[in-house]
Amino acid sequence: MKAIVLNHPGGAQNLEMEERPIPKPQKGEVLVKVRAFGLNRSELMTRKGVSPNVNFPRVLGIECVGEVAEDPSGEYKFGQKVAACMGGMGRDFDGSYQEYAVLPRSILTPFQSRLEWSVLGALPELFQTVFGSLELALNIKKNESLLIRGGSSSIGLMAAQWAKLKGCRVISTTRNPKNQEVLLSNGADHVLIDVGTVAEKVREFFPKGVEKALELIGTNTLGDSMLSVQSGGLLCFTGMLSENWSISDFAPMDFIPSTVGLTTFHSGSIDVDAEAFQDFIQNIEKGIVNPQISRVIPLSHIVEAHQLMESNQASGKIVVVT
Repeated sequence: MKAIVLNHPGGAQNLEMEERPIPKPQKGEVLVKVRAFGLNRSELMTRKGVSPNVNFPRVLGIECVGEVAEDPSGEYKFGQKVAACMGGMGRDFDGSYQEYAVLPRSILTPFQSRLEWSVLGALPELFQTVFGSLELALNIKKNESLLIRGGSSSIGLMAAQWAKLKGCRVISTTRNPKNQEVLLSNGADHVLIDVGTVAEKVREFFPKGVEKALELIGTNTLGDSMLSVQSGGLLCFTGMLSENWSISDFAPMDFIPSTVGLTTFHSGSIDVDAEAFQDFIQNIEKGIVNPQISRVIPLSHIVEAHQLMESNQASGKIVVVT
């Protein structure tokens, strides 16, 4: 089988294709024929060598969709469609950048769908992050106002669609004015051009501030995003598009506005809700929601795919098909 191996962290050119034997699953594992996977910023950070406790060589990839090739337990039948994400994929053990992957049975989610693999490949981490951030962390409600900081990302675009379906009023931000129409067509009621601060502009639409906020940029914009939230409101820190992990000399009393709540969500913290994931797929099949896919790229062009992700020119998910 073909596998993309990162022997040493560094640039995209360090991702090298190798021929490897198809691995055998052990107890508690399932062999999955990988059909497609989406690219994620965390993989970019691992490739650069800034993800902690990752040993090399490593096959990256924190999510995938595919078909069961072998399950020693017999729980899954041959050909069953499954999705997988997180659980140590691409970090603690080899992930999805290969034609076959041995994965823990515990992180697999079975599903049924008639969608193309190129669409399904965009969904596992996208669903998990949006569902977890908006429903579990923020508990969004009809008529609430929501700020999405980093709205032109694949998560931001889907979050706007999801929130709009729930009846929220949505403000999305982007650094690129060319993305304005894309954000509006994906559910945003208002689009703000992000020049580093947006709190004052947010309060032109919502003088008291928004009730909920989703932070996808990172710690460098977190403080300003919190200033956009009204008293008694809540912000969820989910993304680090800027690759900023921490805040130096963090002083909570100075940083967090009085009575504004701060929470976080990362998709490895909960198990995938299989029923909600199936509902999500069916909503896509019905045309109710539409995941924005920027490019579909073959596995052999993984270097190009990483270069595109790193350029920040992709408005939507980059999907790799095997």
